[in-house]
Amino acid sequence: MFDRLLANKHYQRVQHFVSAEIWLLAAIAAASGLLLAFLSLADEVVEGETEAFDNSILMLFRDPNNVDQVVGPDWVHEMVRDITALGSFSLLGLAVVGVCAYLVMVRLKSAALLLIVSVIGGTLLSTFLKMGYNRPRPDLTAMSQQFTASFPSGHAMLSAVTFLTIGAVLARLAPYRNLKIFAIAGAVFLTLIVGFSRLYMGVHYPSDILAGWCLGAAWAMLCSAIAFKLQRTGAVETPAQQPD
Repeated sequence: MFDRLLANKHYQRVQHFVSAEIWLLAAIAAASGLLLAFLSLADEVVEGETEAFDNSILMLFRDPNNVDQVVGPDWVHEMVRDITALGSFSLLGLAVVGVCAYLVMVRLKSAALLLIVSVIGGTLLSTFLKMGYNRPRPDLTAMSQQFTASFPSGHAMLSAVTFLTIGAVLARLAPYRNLKIFAIAGAVFLTLIVGFSRLYMGVHYPSDILAGWCLGAAWAMLCSAIAFKLQRTGAVETPAQQPD
């Protein structure tokens, strides 16, 4: 009987290890695929091959008789401006500070540090890429004033980096599967609506937003995979290993 229990425990450990390794490899593969998608899209943008697609999608949100006029009533315009603010540097920064404060209070300081590194790294990457590609903004009357280049969308990329990284952290802390799914789904939802708001406002081309999503998600997945690997080696705390 005792031998059977030991064998069962050993089997469960092996199964957990295999599942963990499969998840890690899947995350790395997904991040690599998203990075390749970004590079392919960037190449298309540089060559001007996305122009027809970009303009046709942008015009869906414009009055055909006056392209400077955004479709929809004023209350929709105000709602979209509120949504796009979720991807602003200031609000994302506040969200990161709040989550990091919580992680520190529950003694997950390494996880808080990884979150900070992920967001700051994503911010720097977005800034350098904007400077490198230096794509002009759409030649439309926008619903807000912009000060940086268009490609990739900083709001789309940084919301993906921040929300998806926070969602991954919350999913690791969640005790039940449905809560894990809720954390990830909520992060994806927030990322998507911020990107769509930028398109509606006419401040980005669709290719800018797609590129921001791809690169932001790839960066978040890569950081989450690194955090997961460090947890398995004991370099980063897990909820079950919190110190007293």
